[in-house]
Amino acid sequence: MSRKSRKGYYVEGEFVCAGSELDQQFRTEQKGTDAPSRTERKTASGALQKLGEELLTLREALFVALPLPETLQDAILLAKRITNFEGKRRQKQFIGTLMHRLDADALEAVAAALRLQHSQSAQDTAILHRAGRWRDALIADDDQLGPWLQEFPATDAQQLRALVRQARKEATVVRQSGAEPASGGHRQGRAYRQIFTLVRAQLLSSSADSPS
Repeated sequence: MSRKSRKGYYVEGEFVCAGSELDQQFRTEQKGTDAPSRTERKTASGALQKLGEELLTLREALFVALPLPETLQDAILLAKRITNFEGKRRQKQFIGTLMHRLDADALEAVAAALRLQHSQSAQDTAILHRAGRWRDALIADDDQLGPWLQEFPATDAQQLRALVRQARKEATVVRQSGAEPASGGHRQGRAYRQIFTLVRAQLLSSSADSPS
């Protein structure tokens, strides 16, 4: 799994956010001095700036749960509304400045929320691909219906069979009319899209019911 959202490192199983007090403490112990170097300060500042910018992409449900000060929350919400390039750049810089005021717990909460969003996004993408493969298999081969119903017994079998028949008819009409898309297949048919929606819903339900 990509670690793009992680801004820090692990020490004996504990996540240390870049730029946090704990991070500075570890660096100080390694150097044997209390004064971080200019390069270290610049690196830590850049990491916090980037972490703050990533907050702009965080889903609302995850964002509102974060223990962020009101000033930072307002700054992030404003940045989302700004369309002017230079204005948004300056607002992001301001967000980076505010990020320096967060304590280690708040920084870890931000990093954790971003990791969760990335994990969920990857899962959603995998489900979309799997739904597409199942849809194509169900339309192409009657023998695929049995394995599908065995794995997802909550499916309305009668509805699925009807949609498969309709999707095949639509594909035949498209081919005979010569209007078939360059990529081939029957992607323009309504039943084709409905099968995808049905299959995806079952996959999502199954995913939600599975123990984490």
